[in-house]
Amino acid sequence: MRVAVVGAGGIGRTYLQVLAASPEADLVGVADADAETRAWVGRAYGVNTVASHEQLEGIDAAIVSTPPSTHREITTHLLGRNVAVLCEKPLAITVADAIAMAEAAARSGAPLTMASKFRYVPDVVTAKSLIESDILGEVILYENTFASKVDMSARWNSNPAVSGGGVLIDNGTHSLDIARYLLGPIDQVLAMEGHRIQKLAVEDTTRIFFRSISDVTGTIDLSWSIHKERASYIEIYGSKGTIEVGWESSRYRRNSSAGWVEFGSGYCKVESIGAQVRNFLRSVQGREELLITAEDGIASVAVVEAAYRSLRADNWTEVEVAAEAAHIA
Repeated sequence: MRVAVVGAGGIGRTYLQVLAASPEADLVGVADADAETRAWVGRAYGVNTVASHEQLEGIDAAIVSTPPSTHREITTHLLGRNVAVLCEKPLAITVADAIAMAEAAARSGAPLTMASKFRYVPDVVTAKSLIESDILGEVILYENTFASKVDMSARWNSNPAVSGGGVLIDNGTHSLDIARYLLGPIDQVLAMEGHRIQKLAVEDTTRIFFRSISDVTGTIDLSWSIHKERASYIEIYGSKGTIEVGWESSRYRRNSSAGWVEFGSGYCKVESIGAQVRNFLRSVQGREELLITAEDGIASVAVVEAAYRSLRADNWTEVEVAAEAAHIA
């Protein structure tokens, strides 16, 4: 398949690495507004580079890894040319933009998916199967932490006009999508902001409380300004046991057992993104179903949007997902 990457900084370079090693993809073009980046890509990968996605020609699929404020314009343009699109998270800054992108995909018939690499981590997939097997019994409490100290002062992620917000929309999109994947739809959120240690124009530390429609209560800790040293980044507590999904390994224990059962080998960024790209390419070929549909992307944006409403209102806020899903259906 003839594939292009739009945006070759940061995560875009990981996609280039994955595509260059993929037997299912022919990396034929890269679009990036920065001339130095284009020169580096040309030297490293020997592919044609252009300044704008509008200049890409002869492609079947594209991976959009530009800042969120550009996602709607770039994605709808490509879909309008019947180019399948894997768009980095968040799918969009607003639900309205996400809907417009999904509608463009529906009109063209070309697949649209949102990148959410943790859904492709084998340990997370195993955790979902363990939940569904009833090993935990009734799931009661869920915890997730993505908190590492990173200087964001010079990065676009801290510019709200480009990113749509701070750590909540950046790390939080992953967190809330993982929770939806493991527990089902989320219907209520309460978001609280910590002190802005980095003096950014956006939040750098946030705690989110949520409740799923299956009545599971969860907490999510997000920060660019503190580092919480934890072996696991997800803990799931049920009436019969506990699951811990970790960076280097994962495990579960039933209440009736004395010891833990180890599973998985932890998290690998390149491997999870590689699995995501394979699913996307095979869906374009009609060989697999997309794991993350455009409707999933809309629902993810809706939860993040509700969390920001909660942050501003300092109160529990309902997630307006059902109406948006019905709109696309």
